[in-house]
Amino acid sequence: MRSNLVLDSFLIVSHPARMRPSDPEPPEPAAAAPVATIPLSPAEPAEVASALAYGLRFDERGRPRRGMAWEMAATLLAEQLVLQLERANFVVLKRPPRPPHSAG
Repeated sequence: MRSNLVLDSFLIVSHPARMRPSDPEPPEPAAAAPVATIPLSPAEPAEVASALAYGLRFDERGRPRRGMAWEMAATLLAEQLVLQLERANFVVLKRPPRPPHSAG
C-alpha cells in the first residue's frame, strides 16, 4: 500500500530578526581582549616543514604512526605543503625561543 505522506523539513523555519541600521554594532571579540605584544619573526620554510612532518608522524595522542611509509610520506607531504603555502603567499610566524630550564 502506497502512502501519500512526504517528510517535509521545511515547514516552519524561525530565523532571528535581522539587525536594523539603528541597532548598535556588536563588539568585535578581538577588540575586547587585550593583545599581548610578543615579538614574532617569520619562520624559515625548513622549520615549517619540520613542524608539519612531526605532526604527520604522530597521531592525535602523540603516539608514533607505524611503518616506514609514514616517515617518508610525512616528509614529502610536509615539503609539498610548505611550497603550497609559499605559492599562496602565507607567512608563518614563530615566537622567540623560551629561556632554558634552570635546574635549581
